[in-house]
Amino acid sequence: MSVLSTVNALALRAERRPAGAAADAATLLGELPFGAALPLLAGSREVIDAWLSDGPMTEGRSGLLHWRHNAEWLYGALAFDAPVGELAACVEQAYLDLFDALRSTGFVHPLRLWNYVPRINADEGGLERYRHFNLGRQQAFLKAGQAAFEGSPAACALGPQYGPIVIRVLAGRRPSRPIENPRQVSAYHYPNQYGPRAPTFSRAALADAGGGQVVLSISGTASIVGHQSVHVGDLAGQVRETLANLEAVIGTAHRHTSARFALRDLLFTVYVRHAADGPAVRTMLEQALGADAPAVREAVLLQADICRHDLLVEIEAQAHAPGEVCA
Repeated sequence: MSVLSTVNALALRAERRPAGAAADAATLLGELPFGAALPLLAGSREVIDAWLSDGPMTEGRSGLLHWRHNAEWLYGALAFDAPVGELAACVEQAYLDLFDALRSTGFVHPLRLWNYVPRINADEGGLERYRHFNLGRQQAFLKAGQAAFEGSPAACALGPQYGPIVIRVLAGRRPSRPIENPRQVSAYHYPNQYGPRAPTFSRAALADAGGGQVVLSISGTASIVGHQSVHVGDLAGQVRETLANLEAVIGTAHRHTSARFALRDLLFTVYVRHAADGPAVRTMLEQALGADAPAVREAVLLQADICRHDLLVEIEAQAHAPGEVCA
């Protein structure tokens, strides 16, 4: 296999650390806090996922997006409110601001996007808010000349109960390798029963993280086979199917990298629709992977609405391993 991208000197790394722990400003690209708008569940501690790298950092703002970057990596965040009836238009403008910022700074390849859309399953003008969001997001991708289908970045979209819409982005100067799941229809090819525009994301992304490391970023993953939700109303069935989908994504990733990943060693963020289900979900993960597995031991469980009303749990994950991303 040929190497897809050259190794950069400024390695990207992630660290899950307790909230309030001092951050080294010289290496901090950005932080993803947990436990604020999305309540912690089942004994999860309040933590922050910090994205770190080396070298001089530059900080600034472009439109709504506040960003911080070094020579290789950029992390940015924006937040905004959308008046009733203007959700799609506001999302489109926010994403256009984001892409303008990436273009002006030279970080034109988003690796990962996190989207938090309050009341994501609520009806607004006869259309679910998530479907309004997808409409605005895809329109911005197309207008900005970003890959809206094959090649789109990894992403998640969850629903807090309150607060602004929040978008966070991790981007680099080199393209990542999109990864799909052979058990699922690619989200950007979903039929129109899921809305006027399909969701714009790949199931995962691989990237050269520098320092001989590869980062695997897995999008929010749930109990979907083909394009349909399965095990509706069955929490245990949905957890099993979600883990099977994560395994399938890892299997595809292994065909495009010399790095090796194991499900039990991933860093999990687990979103649970009903807070009362949190302890049961943690127990199921322990039974499936072992209580001592890093994926379980370090997992953060959060209460959140999920992009489909019939989904009870969603897991996103990330990991680093030695290797190269290959063509």
